[in-house]
Amino acid sequence: MKPFAFSQPQDVDGVLALLASEGARPVAGGTNLLDLMKENVMSPTQLVDINLLGKAGLDKVEEADGGLRLGALARNADTAYHALVKERYPLLSSAILAGASPQLRNMATNGGNLLQRTRCVYFYDVGTPCNKREPGTGCPAKHGVNRQLAILGTSEQCIATHPSDMCVALRALDATVHVRGKGGERAIPFADFHRLPGDRPDLDSTLQPGELITHITVPDADRFRAHSAYIKVRDRLSYAFALVSVAAALDIDAGGTIRAARIALGGVAHKPWRVEEAEAALVGKATGEAAFEAAAERILQGARGYGQNDFKLVLARNAIVQALTTATRGTEHAQGKGNQQPNGERP
Repeated sequence: MKPFAFSQPQDVDGVLALLASEGARPVAGGTNLLDLMKENVMSPTQLVDINLLGKAGLDKVEEADGGLRLGALARNADTAYHALVKERYPLLSSAILAGASPQLRNMATNGGNLLQRTRCVYFYDVGTPCNKREPGTGCPAKHGVNRQLAILGTSEQCIATHPSDMCVALRALDATVHVRGKGGERAIPFADFHRLPGDRPDLDSTLQPGELITHITVPDADRFRAHSAYIKVRDRLSYAFALVSVAAALDIDAGGTIRAARIALGGVAHKPWRVEEAEAALVGKATGEAAFEAAAERILQGARGYGQNDFKLVLARNAIVQALTTATRGTEHAQGKGNQQPNGERP
């Protein structure tokens, strides 16, 4: 790890003043950033500890405007177990609890969760080329070790995936990211916060230099509360990133007809993947395998494998159908169902 300066400002203005310096990075839980620094993947010249901003309300989880307000400094565990989240946003709670380990969830913050970097082995290995780490050096993952990597939204420059579970649920729930910089405040729809790699895979998000995430808002999702499921297919039960994950939520009338649907995927792209046209096509349809398979086909249009991850093409389709089927049975049925065997088969 290279030497760096450390600062602990008392307020948001103090943080923003320090983040304006080139090479400065905010740190709260540090569960991803410190690992990257130890591996020399990232080498900030100054760490700005933002934990004292909790006294400004950035660590709160609360109701706001009929929806949910998640402080950027609220810990993942506190968010997942918060009574408001468990009762009204069970999909979000399930997704958070499917991620990492209890120890990491106790430290990791909501804002930091959004800014996680890819777990591609080439990104972490500074002895190999990587366009995400050093633009223009190449992407050996395309013809190398790519079992964990993307099948959607890739480019010639990068096939990395975003590792978050929480972000998949936030994308399904139409969240908004609120940030503050020296130029003022702005709200970024979750769909626009993370980027696809394109020609600049080194840029993970649309967050501008010097900006700080202050909170995340989620609109009222009461109509999806009774029928939601988060399915995460991974290699082992705990502390493993998704091969494929699906956040699914349905609004179903008494006759079994779908009034609205939300479906987002993780483990398959550079950002949480959602195809709203596929959701719209489910409206007015009866719940069941035929409708769910048609939705999966729409969501996965254009998907391609790179050799080792070809199995994800089948696995993703089956996981979508399984998540929607589980959501149909009811949220209570879905609790604890987020760990499935990665064999590509539906039960």
